[in-house]
Amino acid sequence: MDANGLNLLVDIIDSGNLSRAARKLGMSRANISKRLNHFEKSLGVELLKRSTRQLEATALGRQLYAHGKKIRHELMAAEESLQNLGNNLGGTVRLSVPSGYGQHTMAAWLMEFMHLYPQVTLEVIFDNAIEDLIKGAVDFSIRVMGDAPSNLVAHNLGAVEYVACAAPSLLKGYGAVRTLSQLRCLPLITSELTGEKLKLAGQSASIRTRLTSANFFFLRDAILQGLGAGLVPAYMVADEIASGQLRQLPIPRRDLAFLRSNLYLLHLPSRYQTKTQQTLIEFLCRKTQPAAAAQ
Repeated sequence: MDANGLNLLVDIIDSGNLSRAARKLGMSRANISKRLNHFEKSLGVELLKRSTRQLEATALGRQLYAHGKKIRHELMAAEESLQNLGNNLGGTVRLSVPSGYGQHTMAAWLMEFMHLYPQVTLEVIFDNAIEDLIKGAVDFSIRVMGDAPSNLVAHNLGAVEYVACAAPSLLKGYGAVRTLSQLRCLPLITSELTGEKLKLAGQSASIRTRLTSANFFFLRDAILQGLGAGLVPAYMVADEIASGQLRQLPIPRRDLAFLRSNLYLLHLPSRYQTKTQQTLIEFLCRKTQPAAAAQ
């Protein structure tokens, strides 16, 4: 069997279509298609069903893909063994982290890891999507979500709690806000996703949402300026609440439980984890436990 053809099949399936595979490999789409056709003809079978909109592996294509991935992972393991002959952790780890939690909390952790292991190279994507993991563009992802996808290996790193808070200057003009229903008297600053959860829970009636955004740093700045009360993840405003810049509204934690989500570390079940990847995963798991307990 042509090893180059098998490797090409893996790249095409990981990329999702011929065009993305061509960009990844620095080749033309026509060249990719020609090489794939040659590989299929040499085997006498069809490996991929192609259409104008999508690409789908045949049963044999999926089997060969699994073998190809295993071979690639074994080669990675062999390469890692050579790199670590001097007992220094090295190599490259590609990961994606949430834009908000990643920048606010994880960035410092990743810098610390790089100081601990100078020979390690990190490729970090700040994004909330999961497509990069499915396509094989990253080794693992950290995501904030309600439930982890069943087709991925998931490490639950802890709950992400939500709090209601406001600048003291904003609260001067209002009475006590102790329940979620009383929050309606204040202009609200929150994310679009939280707004949707409020609607689904029947809590959005009469709430005047003044600002919504997917950027929690932007939302936090608006809350600090007294433009509205915030309904945001606790980690995002913990320091400001502790310093007195913001005041946490005494809404019972159970009343905000429907907003709770979880922090997951996700990776593909078929992906080989190098020693460097395993070390980074263990490092992040240790870091998240105190952070989760502090919420």
